[in-house]
Amino acid sequence: MTDVAAALAFTHEATRGRVVFGVGSRRSAAVELDRLGATRPLIIASDFENTLAEELTAELAAHGVAVAGRFRDVVQHVPRAHADDVVAAVTDASADSVITIGGGSATGFGKVVRLERDVAFIAVPTTYAGSEMTTIWGRTDGDHKQTGNDPRVKPDTVIYDPELTLGLPATIAGPSGMNALAHCVEAMYGPGANPIIGLHAREGIRALAAGLPRVCSDADGLDARTEVLYGAFLAGVALAGGGTALHHKTCHVLGGMFGLDHGAMNAVVLGHALAYNAPAIPQVMESIGAALGTSGDGAADALFDLTVAIGAPHSLEAIGMPADGIDEAARRVVDEAAANVRRPEEDGIRQMLLDAFYGRRPA
Repeated sequence: MTDVAAALAFTHEATRGRVVFGVGSRRSAAVELDRLGATRPLIIASDFENTLAEELTAELAAHGVAVAGRFRDVVQHVPRAHADDVVAAVTDASADSVITIGGGSATGFGKVVRLERDVAFIAVPTTYAGSEMTTIWGRTDGDHKQTGNDPRVKPDTVIYDPELTLGLPATIAGPSGMNALAHCVEAMYGPGANPIIGLHAREGIRALAAGLPRVCSDADGLDARTEVLYGAFLAGVALAGGGTALHHKTCHVLGGMFGLDHGAMNAVVLGHALAYNAPAIPQVMESIGAALGTSGDGAADALFDLTVAIGAPHSLEAIGMPADGIDEAARRVVDEAAANVRRPEEDGIRQMLLDAFYGRRPA
């Protein structure tokens, strides 16, 4: 068998779902509900998204759709008690659908509803998290974050409207965009990596790396925000197929143990996790480097430099991780990421976390 023939032997399973992308597309929510045969949506949105939730409620009312209720208690990492509350809210309101407005946390609440209830699901992202395109769900019990993969949790329709990100401050847009970049990067070497996933991932890396500096320096740049939202969509598609490995497993451990901000964690850890894996994935490093406009050897550094350039956090210490948690975190990462493309060894993972903790350049 030739090298090309061997490289192009793969299995790819496309995920279901509909995407409506474009400026003003949020106004299509009523049409999308009708397509799904739903008439009583529960809106899941924090108070931070109150204006958008009220606008959507009015838009639906203009089309004869009465909102069944509103769930506001959206917090990061979907604590189990809150997950139980949102499922109860759907039941109490006799809702036949949920519409989530917000970032990955809001989407996460919609996903746990779908694990428990057979309702229609529309996601309206306002950040660059990308989780709306995946079948991955998460829920936190104490200091442990449980994750799973279930096709039921993926939204039926995702509405991407770049106008909804215009008010996103750089302090949120930057880490959120790095989260999306992490999806693309990890999809390149994850357990489901294949040439089709690679196409999505490389284009996502290009769009995000090109757009994020402009988004973080120009709060009103619709073109840049459209490009980054497009990259975030591709990132979600890539992650859905490529799966997770060392980077995301590390972030899940740190998030569960210390309650750290998810986007900030991704920004800090990304370059370090890639540097750890680099010896095992030389060809992938070249592809990532090319998408970033550098060499494979410079890919981890380029991600670190991008993080610094857009003002995103680059130190675990700065986002609240305690120094005395490093050893236990390293042990948990070794267990959680056992199937990583490069075997996680406790000394190496501890050093990776130390570098990330102090904000050093990836080694």
